[in-house]
Amino acid sequence: MNTYFIKRFVAMIITLWLIITGTFFLMHSVPGSPFNEERTTNEAIQKNLESYYQLDKPLIVQYGNYLVSLVQGDLGPSIKKPGQTVNGLLGRGFPVSFELGMYTLIVAIISGIVLGVVAALRHNGWIDYLAMSMAVLGISIPNFVMATVLIQQLAVNIPIFPVATWSSPKHMVLPILALATGPMAIIARLTRTSMLEVLTQDYIKTAKAKGLSPAKIVIKHALRNALLPVVTVLGSLAASILTGTFVIEKIFAIPGMGKYFVDSINNRDYPVIMGTTVFYSALLIFMLFLVDLAYGFLDPRIKLHKKEAK
Repeated sequence: MNTYFIKRFVAMIITLWLIITGTFFLMHSVPGSPFNEERTTNEAIQKNLESYYQLDKPLIVQYGNYLVSLVQGDLGPSIKKPGQTVNGLLGRGFPVSFELGMYTLIVAIISGIVLGVVAALRHNGWIDYLAMSMAVLGISIPNFVMATVLIQQLAVNIPIFPVATWSSPKHMVLPILALATGPMAIIARLTRTSMLEVLTQDYIKTAKAKGLSPAKIVIKHALRNALLPVVTVLGSLAASILTGTFVIEKIFAIPGMGKYFVDSINNRDYPVIMGTTVFYSALLIFMLFLVDLAYGFLDPRIKLHKKEAK
């Protein structure tokens, strides 16, 4: 297992380095400069600004300097927010984005699993058809469209929830629902398909023959094995939720990283773009690693296979 962890760690570092390199050079390949829109015709001022932020140096030198600063934990200063660093922006914005993402993930996982299990247990019934119809709609509608619909129906037409900010539980409902609908639908469909397969296995028939209660059969025997496909997609779902928060945060005026990231793209704030990309890439790579570890918890046969392979 130690060898496995070392290999995975090295692979994580290489993946992160490739993401950093690709993002850096693609970002700088776009024509123009962050100071093109400065309200001044004085070229000397623009040159001084580019010199201050080291944008006048060769691209390979900028890349090397960025890697050195990154290893030291310094993500650099914001170009469009003088006096503020990317580390400071992340420190203020990420806790809000993380809170939104975690609440969304919890809602999506719980509601998706419950919906999938109920649909499987009522296979070919009206509950099954209703649940899968909801899942298809959830997958088909983008979260920003869902956000617009929720705002129109539940904040404007029927003023139940407030539209913007992140100051109370009522403010959290609409953005969480907008983000959770798609992942919930994916989890529900996967859970239903996997449960239908598991419920036909011999060990489930044996459990029924022993007289175990339906609840115990479903929860203890069927659900645990049915969750393996769900765990497989949790990494990518977490990625979609965390990146989806950028747009949702902008729509609902939530003071998270989405505001800084969207503004940094519009303003070509290179350090903020890079810092946000690096931070979220590292987080998502680590979450995928946790998904791999979760396999061993849900299916002990994976551990046994590794021991036998040795």
